[in-house]
Amino acid sequence: MIYEGTPDTPHKARMWEIVAKYGVTQLYTAPTLIRTCMKWGRELPDGYDLSSLRVLGTVGEAINPEAWLWFRDVIGANKGPGQPPKKE
Repeated sequence: MIYEGTPDTPHKARMWEIVAKYGVTQLYTAPTLIRTCMKWGRELPDGYDLSSLRVLGTVGEAINPEAWLWFRDVIGANKGPGQPPKKE
């Protein structure tokens, strides 16, 4: 599934709603959006069944360790592989 549109229209949980509704298994997004979702709070993704997700990835710029850990732990339920990127 490919989604084109702003991540907060019609509401801030739109991405999590799509994952739950369609059983999305792979989610690739930009670190900028992950950091934005972190600011919006984990209550939004916690309100949806994201258990279909099997692969998480980031695209574009490099991701900071805090954002990766949030993405893996909150969105991926800490079940996926991967260590946070090393700080340089």
